[in-house]
Amino acid sequence: MADDRLIVAMDVPNAVAGLELAAALGDSVNFYKIGLGMLTGGGLALANELKQEHGKRIFLDMKLFDIGATVEAAVRGLAQFDLDFLTVHGDPYVVRAAKEGAAGSSLKILAVTILTSLDRADLDDAMIKAGEVGDLVPERAGRAFEAGADGVIASPHEAPAIRALPESLDRLIVTPGVRPAGADKGDQKRIATPANAIANGVDHIVVGRPIWRAPDPKQAANSILTEMRSPQAHSPNR
Repeated sequence: MADDRLIVAMDVPNAVAGLELAAALGDSVNFYKIGLGMLTGGGLALANELKQEHGKRIFLDMKLFDIGATVEAAVRGLAQFDLDFLTVHGDPYVVRAAKEGAAGSSLKILAVTILTSLDRADLDDAMIKAGEVGDLVPERAGRAFEAGADGVIASPHEAPAIRALPESLDRLIVTPGVRPAGADKGDQKRIATPANAIANGVDHIVVGRPIWRAPDPKQAANSILTEMRSPQAHSPNR
């Protein structure tokens, strides 16, 4: 049975491959993430088909970042598709603009804190202010919540500190960088297992390659679901 806490990232080449993956996963998965890599491969059409014809929930991972007016206009356009989650960068002015664009819809705005593929060396290269990643992420999350974000994107390692923020009450924490034990890290640097992530107070985990690259994607998804429901994953946030 599907568990909406698991979001499968459709990082496949095009909409046809996405529909094939959804068919292979069947009723094991109800929530899909469609990102920029799929945009030119029919990503929006795929999102609409999965939502409207198959009853799936959709997380559109666009990580929007621009001047406020442009973000607001882009979000207003996307909100008409009746999707579930949309990501924007966590800068407060971006979050505020996105919330204006989503007004009147059920679209939830998720703010990106610091990408899970980045570490302190990457932040230094980007001239991001000094400080440990584990300290900067909760600070950035708090500011995004204050700006109105419905949730944040962060690694499982920072989830407990974010969940401890007073501003996090009734807000979502969605985490990429989740890998089953023994899986290849890929381009992720701050990772955890599904059970660890749930136990850390995460609402949704995002898993891509360990599922769609598996010889049997449905079996891989079911194994992750089993781990998420294990005693090791017990969390008061469930």
